[in-house]
Amino acid sequence: MKNWRLKVLFLFLILAGGGIIWKLYILQIKNGEYYEALALGQQVSFEESKGKRGEIFLENGEFPLAQTKTKNIIYIFPEKLENIQKEAEILEKILNEKKEKLISLFQTEKVLKREISQENLEKLKNKNLKGVYIDKILGRYYPQGNFACDVLGFVNEEGKGQYGIEGYYDKILRGEERMLPKERSPFGYLTLFLDSKTEELFSQGADLFLTLDYHIQYFAQKLLKEAKEKFDIDSGQIIVQEPSTGKILALVDFPGFDPNQYGQEKDLSIFLNDTLQKLFEPGSIFKPFTMAAGLEEGLITPDMEYEDKGYVNLGGPPIYNFERRVWGVQSMTDVLEESINTGAVFVEQKLGRELFLKYLQNFGFFEKTGVDLQGEEFSLNETLKRGYPRDVAVASFGQGVEITPLQLVRAFGAIANGGKLLRPFVVEKIIQPDGTEIRIKPEIQRQVISETTCAKLTSMLVSVVEQGSGRRAKIKGYFIAGKTGTAQVPLKTGGYSQEKTIHSFVGFFPALDPKVLIFIKLDNPKGVKAAALSTAPLFRELAKYIISLWQIPPDYEENL
Repeated sequence: MKNWRLKVLFLFLILAGGGIIWKLYILQIKNGEYYEALALGQQVSFEESKGKRGEIFLENGEFPLAQTKTKNIIYIFPEKLENIQKEAEILEKILNEKKEKLISLFQTEKVLKREISQENLEKLKNKNLKGVYIDKILGRYYPQGNFACDVLGFVNEEGKGQYGIEGYYDKILRGEERMLPKERSPFGYLTLFLDSKTEELFSQGADLFLTLDYHIQYFAQKLLKEAKEKFDIDSGQIIVQEPSTGKILALVDFPGFDPNQYGQEKDLSIFLNDTLQKLFEPGSIFKPFTMAAGLEEGLITPDMEYEDKGYVNLGGPPIYNFERRVWGVQSMTDVLEESINTGAVFVEQKLGRELFLKYLQNFGFFEKTGVDLQGEEFSLNETLKRGYPRDVAVASFGQGVEITPLQLVRAFGAIANGGKLLRPFVVEKIIQPDGTEIRIKPEIQRQVISETTCAKLTSMLVSVVEQGSGRRAKIKGYFIAGKTGTAQVPLKTGGYSQEKTIHSFVGFFPALDPKVLIFIKLDNPKGVKAAALSTAPLFRELAKYIISLWQIPPDYEENL
């Protein structure tokens, strides 16, 4: 009986041992690779890693506008902290944040993320704080702050370009994306430092070189800041272009933002670039395009006269001149000089609805310009196209037609360069990671008007500055072709605001051999009635600066 029990016990031990051996075989041999991978997965994750983003420079390469740098990031998990008071005192000096604020955040936040300097990182390493982890990532840095911010845009936390150059050229600027192994922390929240071998796997994105002139861009930004102080403007824009090529030399939308601190902006509309993303009714700076159409069709000449009675009736409310002035007999040149609304309507009536709208289309007002910046807007102006005769007539002096400042600059550039509509652009060249250089060439989109028409219209626009509403833009020794505009602001409920206005000036010089075109727009300036008193003097100031900067020789001696 006793032997029988021992035999059963022995058999049981043999079976149990065999089971254990079989289990070990399954775990270590048959499924060993699976469980090894499972364990590794708790320590190593494969994440999509972006290559080092290309940098952005001005054309001469002297001023980097956007760079990719290694950033040190600290993650704090309050629930893992051992002594909140003690750790808050240590982190106060490292993060440069008040201890009381940190303690408050520890009680409300699950995780705190902060960027810290290399110096503070070294200090932190010696503290051995539990619940505090560090990571090293590639991040975007804009060394010039808000300089050209609306041209640049920014890169968000996911590494994607937003707005401007960063958005438009995002794929070109990004390095090649690939799946790379990254170690996890014990809590699985973050990755540890990348080693040099891993960093070498990153593919470099292309570098961009812009057409912007540093000095002109800086001066233009300064002018709009001063306009805010002087006229209390709601906003403002300046575009400076080389009319013979379409190169953008300066592009400013005030107020701006610091792309290094984009996350602190509460009003997201600050990121929109009003030069290409906001429509407006241009007012009298639109009259030269009406004149261009009339001259091109041979329906008018600069000296042709008509009689202004102060108003025009085409059904609906009468169309009046600014301040309801009556000018009497005036030439077409006089119409531009004094910015007479009824004179523009006179030309539109000669053209007829279909021909007038055809020229607006040819000048590019119903399409995008094709600029290499993200998010360009435009209007098909369907309301205008379907409108009554009066609606088309008021469009002759820039009312009831919606355009962007950049559309106007492109069209005005055609007047300056002999009738060619050119695509505006801000990237001069692209340098690929292998050193290959891609030069961006000027692109002629179409011929809009003849050189003869351009010459006649330029002469008329010179008269505007020499003896018309643009006199305050005049610079001795130089012929400047330009036009003022004081536009009403349409209301969403219909009609126009009785309080707000838009002041603008557009012009180019030297008029006989244009090298620079400048557009200035002030939104709702206070204490000044017309653009002749606001934007025209600003144009003069910027033009004088460029003349001095580029040493542009005068057209004639000042004493003549």
